[in-house]
Amino acid sequence: MTLQPETPQKIFDLAALSQHIESSCGKDARVVLCHGVFDLLHVGHIKYLNQAKKMGEVLVVSLTSDEYVNKGPNRPAFNEHYRAESIAALECVDYVAVNHSPSAEKVIELIRPNFYVKGKDYKDRGETPGGNLARERLAVEKVGGELVFVDDELFSSSSLINSYLPPFPPEIMEYLRDFKSRHSLQSLEETFAKMRGMRVLVVGEAIIDQYNYCEAIGKAGKEPVLVSRFLSSEKFIGGSLAIANHLAGFCDEVGLLCSLGTTDSFEGFIRQNLKSNVTPTFIANEGYPTIQKLRYVEGYSLQKLFEVYTMDDDNFGAGHEEGIISSLRTLLPNYDVILVADYGHGMLSQSAVDLLCETSPYLAVNAQANAGNRGFHTISRYPKADYVSISEVELRLEMRKRSGDALELLNQLLERTSYSRFTVTRGRSGLLLYDKDLGSFTAPAFTSSVVDRVGSGDAVLALTSPLSAMGVHPEVIGLIGNVAGSEAVKIVGHRSFLEFRPFWKHLTALLK
Repeated sequence: MTLQPETPQKIFDLAALSQHIESSCGKDARVVLCHGVFDLLHVGHIKYLNQAKKMGEVLVVSLTSDEYVNKGPNRPAFNEHYRAESIAALECVDYVAVNHSPSAEKVIELIRPNFYVKGKDYKDRGETPGGNLARERLAVEKVGGELVFVDDELFSSSSLINSYLPPFPPEIMEYLRDFKSRHSLQSLEETFAKMRGMRVLVVGEAIIDQYNYCEAIGKAGKEPVLVSRFLSSEKFIGGSLAIANHLAGFCDEVGLLCSLGTTDSFEGFIRQNLKSNVTPTFIANEGYPTIQKLRYVEGYSLQKLFEVYTMDDDNFGAGHEEGIISSLRTLLPNYDVILVADYGHGMLSQSAVDLLCETSPYLAVNAQANAGNRGFHTISRYPKADYVSISEVELRLEMRKRSGDALELLNQLLERTSYSRFTVTRGRSGLLLYDKDLGSFTAPAFTSSVVDRVGSGDAVLALTSPLSAMGVHPEVIGLIGNVAGSEAVKIVGHRSFLEFRPFWKHLTALLK
């Protein structure tokens, strides 16, 4: 195999490549398409592409663009331009294009290959109904082509990168090696398969998050005020709504109980944005608005300038408490896990809290500290819980201690409460976990860059709660919780939600 010294003519825009092949290669030329990330080009890729080229006259390779590479933090190791140049330098490759979508369906539709070729690992893995490969097979068959698997020695870019270009400091790589020695990918896959059948009810405030993007233009002429120019606005479903959507990517049956105002209810917007396997129960809060949190954000850096809350957390309409309690009595027996996301804005009365603590089949709780509850709302509001997930700030507020070792504070809290399992989220310091029978554990954070912290704790709560109910080992909960947090901080607001397939790709890339 020889490398071409200069190959810019091989690299095309995807739409332009489709036209070029049609006009230049002849109608009878058999077109072969390969698609992948190709991060850190290695001998396995070369063998795979050589085999693919033997199936036709024209070999096209499409690369997953940087924004759709789900291989974990600091991936891809090489950006799409370098990856395209590396692939184009191979003699067997005729054309290269970067695909700006999460799967190869668009590429298949444009290129119309005779053969779409995948590696042995895809054949061994099998096709998941509704997964990328299943959809790509349908796309190939629709254009008259065939999905083909090559059968050659396997190599892994992720394994090579983890070994020779480690994406984390030595202590985190050592943590991952230690984890792999006790927990296999097969056991994790079985855990997620079991999690799919868990029935989870999310209880908590519905919140509409609105981001108003601005551009700072200077100080006001006569006042010490920063002046910004409005650019655009974007709304997301947040609070318990976001948690339900995160869960819906991993559990088939998700229920939701929350209250909506009758003025500015946003009910249509909420229903439109909830996933199809989320079953909501809305309790009307007569005469009051649905909670809305407006965040004014610098458009380029995403730095938050200030926030405005629209809510009345001191007053609730007639019949609201009765509606919540009645719905809880009806819903609680139908679910395996009750996940309470209590944002401290008044939806849950003490009577509702007592009912949750006494009758939930498995109770997972977060009592969030935020500007709206000013430190008056802490986890001790829930005297009993099977699982608790709070931030270190929330732990310190509960214990009234600004400083001191977090584990020591957690032990002090556990001495006076009845919590069976506990997770403390600590930002860049990772997670601190506790099990009443197994003791305490720590798990380091995998995040190298943060786009937006909003909702990261909710993502951790969403995934770790059913895992805890399943009795999964705290080490596994810690790893999965940290991956959830690192995925969530890459999302602006709640523009998107955790999904199993990209999450699994992230997890497997860490453990190869």
